[in-house]
Amino acid sequence: MATTARKKTVNVLTWTGFCFLFIVSLPAADWPQFLGPARNGTYDGILKGRTPALQWKSPVGAGFAGPVVSQGRLILFHRTADRETIEALDSQSGKKVWSFAYPTAYRDDFGFDEGPRATPVVSGGKVYTHGAEGMLTCVDFATGKKIWQLDTRGKFGFAKQFFGMAAIPLIEGNTLILNIGGSAGIAGINKDTGAVLWTSTKDEAGYSSPVAATIGNERHVFAFTRAGLNDLNPADGKVRFTIPFRSRNDASVNAAVPLIAGDLVFVSASYRTGAMALQVTGSTYKKLWANDESMSNHYATSVLKDGYLYGFHGRQEYGPSFRCVELKTGKVMWDVPDFGAGTVTLVGNDLMIIKEGGELQWAAADPKTFKSGSTHPLLPKTIRAYPALAGNQLCIRNEQTLSCFLLQ
Repeated sequence: MATTARKKTVNVLTWTGFCFLFIVSLPAADWPQFLGPARNGTYDGILKGRTPALQWKSPVGAGFAGPVVSQGRLILFHRTADRETIEALDSQSGKKVWSFAYPTAYRDDFGFDEGPRATPVVSGGKVYTHGAEGMLTCVDFATGKKIWQLDTRGKFGFAKQFFGMAAIPLIEGNTLILNIGGSAGIAGINKDTGAVLWTSTKDEAGYSSPVAATIGNERHVFAFTRAGLNDLNPADGKVRFTIPFRSRNDASVNAAVPLIAGDLVFVSASYRTGAMALQVTGSTYKKLWANDESMSNHYATSVLKDGYLYGFHGRQEYGPSFRCVELKTGKVMWDVPDFGAGTVTLVGNDLMIIKEGGELQWAAADPKTFKSGSTHPLLPKTIRAYPALAGNQLCIRNEQTLSCFLLQ
């Protein structure tokens, strides 16, 4: 891949960068990790309004890591000067509660953004972050006091790759699971102490984040590395199966998070890779379909509603389409060409699409046809970080500003 194409790719790196909600009209629910409580881009509450009204805004440092919201606090992970910084803000006012920072020397090889890529995770009274150089940090949610840090690059010796580290930690029981690369491949780490519990595979990290689900009576972790899809036992990291799935293009990335629906697993990547759907039984799987024509997610993860996928098809820099695909068959139900890049969140029966250019667009999650709803400006371009949707509060950042809106 030519250097110019790589430059285009880096611009959208951290779309990569995941329980139920009980919603009232005031901001009360949590969005504690990337793609929401279940790490599937789904908001299970009821919104009374769809029109955003600015509540507050604040300058933000470098980075593509989206905000998260938990217990009335917004957690922001960004770079200020030469320090990766974790901050807690009051989610209703934007007032700073605490801040923790540490030095970073990360430099982007293509001269673009040098901030952290991975969205924070809030779990069990702790905040976990994964920096662009691989610094894994755990701080106290109440005070911001450091609990532990692990220099994963120093520990596991992974290569920098094109865009630094972007995978977001998964908390599964007492274990933090991370797509890390190097001698670890995938690592299981004690979430309370930072001690390494197990490592699995020797895959390079890629940019996708792991996700967990119960299939049958067993817990499964699906980790989409640079090499392909792995099904792991989270207790010990033992691999149930591996499916090679990546482009032959060396500059390609696997970035979208796998989606789980019962015993069905969906995974997608761009660069002439495409998508596949599996049916998983125990330690085996049946491939339902695989092609490069149905859905090709560059960075943004699709969402799933009633057996149908909704997402972006095609490379960001080429103007992707937005489409609906039947999960079990790969059949394209409809396609909106030249739609442009963005992120999509499922909100009840609606799709909340936030375009790279800074607009919020509502649409129906309807497999019969694309039904566009209202459109609202949010921020000047460019928006590439994923949003947090907590109660009726929508929080999102562009390259310079963090803004929180009330949906009325």
